[in-house]
Amino acid sequence: MTPSRLALAATLLSAAFAGPARAADGWHPYVIVDDMIPRSLTGEPGDAVHGREIVTNLQQGLCLLCHSGPFPEAAFQGTLAPSLTGAGSRWSVEQLRLRIVDASRLNPNTIMPPYYRIDDLTRVAHSYEGKPILSGQEIEDVVAFLATLRD
Repeated sequence: MTPSRLALAATLLSAAFAGPARAADGWHPYVIVDDMIPRSLTGEPGDAVHGREIVTNLQQGLCLLCHSGPFPEAAFQGTLAPSLTGAGSRWSVEQLRLRIVDASRLNPNTIMPPYYRIDDLTRVAHSYEGKPILSGQEIEDVVAFLATLRD
């Protein structure tokens, strides 16, 4: 394949996997490669402290409704999904990113919502139509925090 055809194929694949390009309103396109999203959604590093706040916040991330983990301040933690303890040892940053963006790419039967995918969704609240649950930077923050969970 010639370099120009390869570039065209990469562009078409990127568009097919990324959905609409909406960086102007906070949504950034992404490319899935195997079981990961290799590049940051924003080009900026995540803030692990803010990511922890999102994970433990029962109004924003809602992670602890289903997951448990090393969060002694959280009295009630879920048992429906795997513990987040050791997530950074089990998966790379790139693999964690896909699991937060759209876990259904890995397990079509997952109960985990797609926190960043905005296309081909059903039963979406009107206020969230065309919008991700978490922004690209919030995804990067959560990923940065989960990567610190090494035990």
